[in-house]
Amino acid sequence: MAAVLPLVLLGLIVAVLAWRVPAPGAATVGSEAPGFTLVDLDGNPISLAGLRGRPVVVNFWASWCGPCVEEFPLLRRAVERHAADGLFVIGIVFQDRSTAAREFMERNGATWPAAMDPGGRVAEAYEILGPPETFFIDGAGIIRARHIGQFTESSLDDGLATIMRSR
Repeated sequence: MAAVLPLVLLGLIVAVLAWRVPAPGAATVGSEAPGFTLVDLDGNPISLAGLRGRPVVVNFWASWCGPCVEEFPLLRRAVERHAADGLFVIGIVFQDRSTAAREFMERNGATWPAAMDPGGRVAEAYEILGPPETFFIDGAGIIRARHIGQFTESSLDDGLATIMRSR
């Protein structure tokens, strides 16, 4: 029995390390953001590659997500404040219906496009477990910051600072 214990502990350590090591191509800070092309709620295509050269915030959200309600006014102000800097926000709807998402966007005054993620392929590429989750991508397409859970005005500003060009 005593001889088995070290093997069990070694197995647990290997399992934990394997769980924490990002998969190749994972959406990690410092890596290239996984590309995607989705259709927004108005039927327009949105391609991350088409936004190269601009700072981009990718926000995964859902109409049933309480913290997402609190984030929307902060995102709206960020879009207004950084319009001259070319900031582009993409909302990716996580496990929700398009009608509920559209109503949520209208009710909360969102001014940026929201895209459905059929089959959750983009959420999977970004390793999203649940909303809200936000990625800050610079003009070169590199993830500079990732915020898991609800952001505050301060943490949003910190993420934006990593992708905005100094003027």
